[in-house]
Amino acid sequence: MIHQSPFPQSSSETGLPPSWEVRHSNSKNLPYYFNATTKESRWEPPTGTDPQKIKTYMSTHHTAPLSHPPQPVSSNASGDKIRAAHLLVKHKDSRRPSSWKDPSITRTKDEALEILRGHEKRIKSGEVGLGELATSESDCSSARKKGDLGFFGHGDMQREFEEAAFALKPGEVSGVVDTASGVHLIERLE
Repeated sequence: MIHQSPFPQSSSETGLPPSWEVRHSNSKNLPYYFNATTKESRWEPPTGTDPQKIKTYMSTHHTAPLSHPPQPVSSNASGDKIRAAHLLVKHKDSRRPSSWKDPSITRTKDEALEILRGHEKRIKSGEVGLGELATSESDCSSARKKGDLGFFGHGDMQREFEEAAFALKPGEVSGVVDTASGVHLIERLE
């Protein structure tokens, strides 16, 4: 089931172009963008979106609670899956150089690495947790769930991401991981 956002929204608040609104997909438990005039829907913000306004709106109205939700033990009873969160910084050469907070990413890979290393320093110093930082800084739509990707097994993620995630122990945070999607920091949750 899919429904409109329960939060009042105007284009001046969301930064979306006219006729666009934020809706929520119950099947994916994620917000998406919907044009009420053309009936077009998409996961990434449409062209013409104000990146700062949509970032503020989404972090205020579409962010998961601060604690990681408990998962039933049966979710990983066989032991072949892990649960991880990540913080993604995309660049212009990423597979899809757009995100929920920026419809057209133009930064270079070196700039993305510099940004991610700054985040890594803050996380490893204990200043902030990866999930907390992901809600406002990650270019992945999982930012709304504190970067939580849920449980996944071998073959479910890009090879470089999977290898780094499975090498971590629960509670550990990776160094920089480079994939076709961009550059990531990964925290193994379970």
